[in-house]
Amino acid sequence: MKKILAASALAIATLSVSPLLSAPAIAQAKGVGVADVRVAAARSNAFQTASKQIETTYKAQIDQQQSRGQTLQAEINVLIAKYNEEAKKTPVNQASLQAAAKAVQDKRQAAQAELGQIGAPVDLAIAYVEDQISVRMNEAIKAAMTAKKVDLLVNPEAVIARENNVDITDAVVAELNRILPNVSTAVPAGYQPGQLVQQRNQQLMDQARAAQGGTRPATPAPAPTGTAPTTR
Repeated sequence: MKKILAASALAIATLSVSPLLSAPAIAQAKGVGVADVRVAAARSNAFQTASKQIETTYKAQIDQQQSRGQTLQAEINVLIAKYNEEAKKTPVNQASLQAAAKAVQDKRQAAQAELGQIGAPVDLAIAYVEDQISVRMNEAIKAAMTAKKVDLLVNPEAVIARENNVDITDAVVAELNRILPNVSTAVPAGYQPGQLVQQRNQQLMDQARAAQGGTRPATPAPAPTGTAPTTR
């Protein structure tokens, strides 16, 4: 099985801090911190527990994907060997060589599509877990910044040099564990990856417009719900 990692945007769109910093912004900051949001999400109890549950729930699909992947790779290797044989011929038959190359490419594309279809339920479950974490990530970041007395947070990739004590990733993990101890791995019918974050963003936009214009915000669409996981 491919390693389960947090690969979504993880609420970057809703963060109140930006990885693009100007000199004045840095100069005005009283406390600057660094945090890797993706790492924090992947290390959270909610994600770790959900990952184990997904491996158990979708074991049949995971095993099938691995087994079928090995078979398809063996078939691709045969085609690659045929291509190499054609390439070694003197003189080279360009038509045969191109046909052999196309056979390899077509087989790889077909294999990727087939394996993707087998693993689709697993990928969707992972996306749902990430989405639930993403919705609460901004809250965890703000709490960690308050606890560590940080008023400006940057992505590690935007930093040239730093001391270890400015990294508050562990604090973000701790806050995430506090506010979101677990998430559901039961994907609701009709769920699409990123749906929860989109709904949350729309709700925030509606609230902002209402505050500015004095109008009542539109009622947000109900978020999908699922059965809460049981910690093993």
